[in-house]
Amino acid sequence: MGRNMDWREEMDTNLWVSPRGVQRVGHGADANPLTWTAGYGSVVAAVWDMAASDGVNEAGLAAHLLWLAESDYGERDASRPALAVSLWAQLFLDTCATVDECLKLMEEKNFQIRSLIEPRSQLEATVHLALDDRSGDSAIIQYVDGSVHVYHDPTHTVMTNSPPFDEQLKLRQRYEGFGGTEPLPGTTEAADRFVRASYYLDRLPPAETRPRAYAALLSVMRNAAQPFGEPDPLRPNISATIWRTLADLTEGVYLFESSFSPNIVWTKVGEIDFTVWQKLDLSAEGLIGNVTSLLGEAEPMEFTTS
Repeated sequence: MGRNMDWREEMDTNLWVSPRGVQRVGHGADANPLTWTAGYGSVVAAVWDMAASDGVNEAGLAAHLLWLAESDYGERDASRPALAVSLWAQLFLDTCATVDECLKLMEEKNFQIRSLIEPRSQLEATVHLALDDRSGDSAIIQYVDGSVHVYHDPTHTVMTNSPPFDEQLKLRQRYEGFGGTEPLPGTTEAADRFVRASYYLDRLPPAETRPRAYAALLSVMRNAAQPFGEPDPLRPNISATIWRTLADLTEGVYLFESSFSPNIVWTKVGEIDFTVWQKLDLSAEGLIGNVTSLLGEAEPMEFTTS
């Protein structure tokens, strides 16, 4: 799997290793926060060193947060445990091995997602979540009008930004290859990128090697990426692609590519020590290839929850 991160400015993204056994509080400012203990170690791409936006765990589960302007988590229901959006992906990486386990956890804990104000732009963090595991299963989770919508089907292999996923599926039917007659759209709108990514992903030839598979998926991701340009402060989902990740959940490889560097780096999950906090500063010069050995012990990352 792979994802593009589009944003209007640098996010000071670094790779963090979160160890097993960490005790979490899902919202430090709420009287009824969700609490849990991490059963799995994970490696995540953290934005501003305060929120997990993308990552994989040692069991082969991956989680990815993307912007969705229509997200609405509802009014606070104090009877339900609160979970800050900064820890949404991390909760599943800490506690689940499969997509099914993630969905069961949602039912059992009945937690409520709480949004945050993104500190640089002062925009409310309105995001949706994609989950996938090494079996090929996947799910997309969105909160619209205060209600959760779960799209759990391994055929749902593409997610972009607005509009919500059910509308994306309907819009896609207008185009050639999906039952319609219109040619592939070419704008930078999220709905158009959804169609293009779906089209080219469906038409990838079989890959003879794993590196060829990585290259094939990256070719689709780059087709749906946003080039550098003047950002629109009010539309962060129409911003330049600043980095991308690719995860091989079968082999346990997690790749990171910055749009500001010609080099790709990766970690091998099976070689990571998940007993201690570790960090890799991705702004360091000369990073290329397998950087697992360059991860260094660090103080725990402090997730923002208020």
